[in-house]
Amino acid sequence: MHKFYPKKELTLISAPFSGGQGRDGVDEGPRHLLEMGLVNEIEELGWKTHFDGHLDFPIPAEDADIGKMKRPRYVSNSNKIVYEAVSKAVKNDTFPLTIGGDHSIAIGTVAGVQSVYPNAGVLWIDAHADINTPESTDSGNLHGCPVSFLVGLAKAQPGQEDVFGWVNDCLSFDRLAYIALRDLDVFEKKIIKEKNIIAYTMHHVDKYGIAKVVEMALNRLDPDGDRPIHLSFDVDAIDPIYAPSTGTPVRGGLTWREASYLCEAVAETGNLVAMDIVECNPHLGETEIAVKDTIAVGITLAKCALGDVLL
Repeated sequence: MHKFYPKKELTLISAPFSGGQGRDGVDEGPRHLLEMGLVNEIEELGWKTHFDGHLDFPIPAEDADIGKMKRPRYVSNSNKIVYEAVSKAVKNDTFPLTIGGDHSIAIGTVAGVQSVYPNAGVLWIDAHADINTPESTDSGNLHGCPVSFLVGLAKAQPGQEDVFGWVNDCLSFDRLAYIALRDLDVFEKKIIKEKNIIAYTMHHVDKYGIAKVVEMALNRLDPDGDRPIHLSFDVDAIDPIYAPSTGTPVRGGLTWREASYLCEAVAETGNLVAMDIVECNPHLGETEIAVKDTIAVGITLAKCALGDVLL
């Protein structure tokens, strides 16, 4: 039985948002996941699913850069909408499964879960750490910065408009754990080491195997085995051989089975309280098969996290 959602009710939150980066198409990821049968696959696992349609993210009439940040008001306003949807779902005792969209939407998903479970830990599964600040980012794309807002590293500079002032420093460094990192900026490496953030790269997966890495991460993130866990999964954590239709693919990632096992192992704890699946971009598949393979990976991740097992 699920410790936090014994009734097995789930709210599917579709966040078709692409404003955190510059490529078209990632906003179509949720539609493709739905068209390939995500809801039916979830319901076959015994979850009663609530879905009220795609969230709407109005584009501001004016959205000048703030420092290096691109589309800051659009990202902030959209994340407020995501925050409200996730918070409402959790308060209604339903599991929030948020499908994106780019990974900037995790500002809203994590803050929404933390508003109800302020001790929740976050497992961030990604090729990238996404902990650049508005000052350290090279690109200005905020899908590379969500963690910095959540842990309080990102602060408005003197004289700047504070569009993200609503985001509380809701996540402490010891309640964050990374798995599958393999493309880190110099600033991100420095912060991970300075703040002693739990972080396992693909080197650790190669050295220890995925089972041991997940075990080590969970033991450090949740030593007593009773902490709520929020799983935020960027499909670019998976090798592009298996999930090619994503915005920032990096060779040498998790295999399909390693990614599935990771979700299965988190599900086994009974402590999973929320999940994000982000960065499926159907526009970036070279073939229709590449797109379908990536969407199929997203559906598999959700199923494994929600209790699907091989036997």
